[in-house]
Amino acid sequence: MGCSVPEAPRRRCGPEWPEVGALPSSAGTPPACGGEPGNRARACIRLEPEQWTARADEYAERAEAFVAPHLKRARAGEPHPVWDFLFSYYSLRPGQLRCWHPGYGVLLAGDEAIRRYHARRGYTADEAGVTVSQTYLRSRLDTICFVARLLRATARRPARLNCFGLHEWAMVYRDGAVRHERVPLRLGAAATDTVVESEVAGPLRCSHFDAFRFFSTDAAPRNAGSPSRATQQDWEQPGCLHANMDLYKWSYKLSPLIESEVLLDCLDLAAAAREVDMRASPYDLCGYGYTPIAVEQAAGRAEYVRCQKAIASRAAQLRAALLTRCDLLLQRAAAGIRATGR
Repeated sequence: MGCSVPEAPRRRCGPEWPEVGALPSSAGTPPACGGEPGNRARACIRLEPEQWTARADEYAERAEAFVAPHLKRARAGEPHPVWDFLFSYYSLRPGQLRCWHPGYGVLLAGDEAIRRYHARRGYTADEAGVTVSQTYLRSRLDTICFVARLLRATARRPARLNCFGLHEWAMVYRDGAVRHERVPLRLGAAATDTVVESEVAGPLRCSHFDAFRFFSTDAAPRNAGSPSRATQQDWEQPGCLHANMDLYKWSYKLSPLIESEVLLDCLDLAAAAREVDMRASPYDLCGYGYTPIAVEQAAGRAEYVRCQKAIASRAAQLRAALLTRCDLLLQRAAAGIRATGR
């Protein structure tokens, strides 16, 4: 039986997730081209008002499927233990997610483009329209280089598929505090601790620092190694659900230098990975409509690995797309420096 990640959660999350596959044709990679002196980038692609507004409207409709349910829950004071993570752990605000960006090297023509974008971070405007400036590109070189190194290092490693999502279990191990106070532990505290201590878990095999850092004090020594922020590039691997979720983070760190369609594809993936993550967690989410992936049992572990492989396959395409964009941005920055001599 295959993993059911793409189908079941759509009605609960809000977003209509697209089928697994290539990036949309509207998100094609701009050709590499050089820069011009000064603050203005030489736009390789010019989008007329009817072209870019159509893309922006399509993007806004997609983004709203994520934003609207979250804001409705926030107004009602009804937090969701699965989906609100996408707006609490990740720092991109709903208003920022709603704004479409065409990416570096694209000129948006017309008065409406100037009205919408001239005051936004990273843009420069003139009588022809607006585009992301070369000055802004240069200001983000450290971030681009970091993201490219991390993604390339991750992509080069083989996927490890034997962690079974036990990081959530390790976070509550022998600890009275739980991360989702409104949701009970499926097996209870004592049985949850027993799973962490069992042959299934031992040793724990978490490779993602931002999961490992939330381990309880007693769980941390049970992990096979100690990932840290300083050693992040030495640890992350393409089978890790959290490393694949974080493609969303790296894409918004690169905004507005990359097109927003890629950002939203990464958010779609993060949502799918988050569902798997929480179904395999020790929490009882049946009241929210989720069937558990019972990783304490052999069948549950096999299901988790199937889902992990499906997420990793989707992530590989997006990681490659982000790497391509990072490399192009670095080339464009270098061309601009050569053109200006600084």
